[in-house]
Amino acid sequence: MFAIIGLVVVMGSVIGGYMFAGGNLHVLWQPAEVIIIMGSGIGSLIVASPMKVNVAIGKNLMTVFLGKPKGKKDYTDILLVLFDLLSLARREGVIALEAHVNKPDGSTIFTNRPSVLKNHHVLDFICDNFKAYTAASMEPHEFEALMDIDIDAHHEDAVQAPTNLNRLADAFPALGIVAAVMGVVLTMGKLSEPPEVLGHSIGAALVGTFLGVLLSYGIAGPLAAIMATMMQETSTQLNVVKAAMNAFAMGWPPAMALESARRAIPSHDRPGFDELEQMLRESKKGGGA
Repeated sequence: MFAIIGLVVVMGSVIGGYMFAGGNLHVLWQPAEVIIIMGSGIGSLIVASPMKVNVAIGKNLMTVFLGKPKGKKDYTDILLVLFDLLSLARREGVIALEAHVNKPDGSTIFTNRPSVLKNHHVLDFICDNFKAYTAASMEPHEFEALMDIDIDAHHEDAVQAPTNLNRLADAFPALGIVAAVMGVVLTMGKLSEPPEVLGHSIGAALVGTFLGVLLSYGIAGPLAAIMATMMQETSTQLNVVKAAMNAFAMGWPPAMALESARRAIPSHDRPGFDELEQMLRESKKGGGA
């Protein structure tokens, strides 16, 4: 939603300022320039990115425009799921987790926290690493190294979409110059025309440069930046899970493992110490593990 608001502000400021100065919107409507810039831009993105990355860019853009931003509630739900799992493992042993991590969609621990169940990155990270921990006797540092590999692999995969979109943003000004030069070439064939015709033709050519710069710094660049921020938020969530699981592997009780995870949450979304304790009490009263 905020991305849509931001783009509306960008376009409103540019077009509003242009009209305030007495500009004619009809002059800015140059379909040929749009086709050249957008077509070549999309084509270069297809050439530079594997299909899976292009699909990821499309999905991430849908999330940017229509998705709900991650916030404090998402982190607290992760903490509560981890507390239930760790408490169960503490009482009945890690083998008791198998039924939950093998079929999370049938587990009351996960279904009680829909935001975690729908977050497949976090869900897979929790389930896969608990499966590995129950299947093999690992030292805490070995378990931590295994989770680090998982997080690094996720980061390398996730960063491709915003990186390639940012490359497209960097290319747009040059593509705008290409469109402008082609417009100048066409203008050279009209030198015998009256000044008003030449002026219109040169103005149309310069619209290409304008569109290229606007698409780069006003639209594609900011979208790549917010997409990268979203990817970083997911990596942060994985680090929160890692902190709790690694503390548990070192023998810490569930409440202290949750405190380790709480401190891995960014300060603006981090629940307070007393606030987390209260949530854990309410979770126990509500039938949590």
